[in-house]
Amino acid sequence: MKYAVSAIDFLRPSHEVAYQLIGATFTVNGVGGIIVETEAYDQLDPASHTFVGPTKRNAAMFGPPGRAYVYRSYGIHWCLNFVCEAEGHGSGVLIRAVEPIVGLQTMYDRRGVNNHRLLCSGPGKVGQALAIVHDYNGMPLNQAPFELIPAAKSADVICGPRIGISKAVDVPWRFGLAGSPFLSRPFR
Repeated sequence: MKYAVSAIDFLRPSHEVAYQLIGATFTVNGVGGIIVETEAYDQLDPASHTFVGPTKRNAAMFGPPGRAYVYRSYGIHWCLNFVCEAEGHGSGVLIRAVEPIVGLQTMYDRRGVNNHRLLCSGPGKVGQALAIVHDYNGMPLNQAPFELIPAAKSADVICGPRIGISKAVDVPWRFGLAGSPFLSRPFR
């Protein structure tokens, strides 16, 4: 079953969507797993790529909700965000970690590691394991190569400050699946 607009409401604020995505199953070309960690960003947030307004790099974040925003981090890793809120607002959810379930051998080959826990335990690792490329930027999340299935039941979600940023570091918009060994970093 592919995600339907009514299943995950991407028109909602990014921190609400980030919470709702925990426990959802996400695959790219049939490879992926359960989303276990997210971070929310909003254009009013100085840590967001959209804080400076629309640019060529961040244009997808100002586009329609329910689409991918793909960017290169540190010139090395492709990272994936899900665009939220009304078109023109500039809001999204970074997919920080995924519990690898489907296409494990493909992920092992792409990542060059043999540790299951390390396959998708960080946004750059997710990008590499799922073969995220810039061509996916702006693509709808409810069409191939993506498949997003909401969690069948409520997840035990924990939250805390975002990590890996230098501005608005105390904003508690990092969400994770409680007890998951697949998080990028433990919650404090």
